[in-house]
Amino acid sequence: MFSNSISPALKSHLEAQLNFATELSRKMFDTAQKMSELHLRLAQDLFQECSNTSQQLLCARDTGELLSAAAQLQPGGATLRQYQQQLGNLVAHANVEMNRAAETHIPEASRTAVAFADEVVRKTAEETEKATQRQRELIEKMHAGGHRDGAGAGQGRDNGRHADQPH
Repeated sequence: MFSNSISPALKSHLEAQLNFATELSRKMFDTAQKMSELHLRLAQDLFQECSNTSQQLLCARDTGELLSAAAQLQPGGATLRQYQQQLGNLVAHANVEMNRAAETHIPEASRTAVAFADEVVRKTAEETEKATQRQRELIEKMHAGGHRDGAGAGQGRDNGRHADQPH
């Protein structure tokens, strides 16, 4: 019932918008999933490095080994740099994919928007013309009715004046 009242141009435009939003949502979801995997890998790598460093500190036999292990205590330095590089690449790739989706869908969405606007203008012009025609017909009816009433009243007055005047 409701779908019959939606014009084909509006339906086409809404479908184009929905396709665009769906693709952007998929791209954003994929990016969020990849970021989540990257964060998880970072946490696992940092945990492993901390575990290895802690193991070295606990297994130190003397102060020399302890100081040597403590000097290497920069857990995650390389891991964080790698994470930053991967995160930058991921964001850059996501940006490229979003732009590609926009380039693909925006022309269609624009075309359907123009088609819908043209349809609205056409229908508005048709409805305006119909309303104008109805007003003209109403005015003509009122005008014609006024002439008939005025003509009948005028004849009665003329007859009345003629009756009062002597012949």
